[in-house]
Amino acid sequence: MTKGKAAAQCCHATLGCYKRLLKANPTVIRHWEAAGQPKITLQIKGEEEIQILQAQAESMSLPHCLVRDAGRTQIAAGSITVLGIGPAPKAVIDQITGQLKLY
Repeated sequence: MTKGKAAAQCCHATLGCYKRLLKANPTVIRHWEAAGQPKITLQIKGEEEIQILQAQAESMSLPHCLVRDAGRTQIAAGSITVLGIGPAPKAVIDQITGQLKLY
């Protein structure tokens, strides 16, 4: 996937997490916004690893959003492209993603 496509997929994940948490816990959103809306982009090896990370986020009750591509451009329809996790405290998210490298 090109850098532009990756950026668009990350935007989908950010908005998905934001919309879900805005309803569930708007206080967390306000804190995240006050902190400058930090976002970190990390790399994974493939869909299997992303599904493991999603299961870990679910088991910790962390807000998350799994993005599947619509298939209109570079990626096959339904392909998993990005997993957004958070907003949540860095120490909590690091329990899941701390071993991953920056993208």
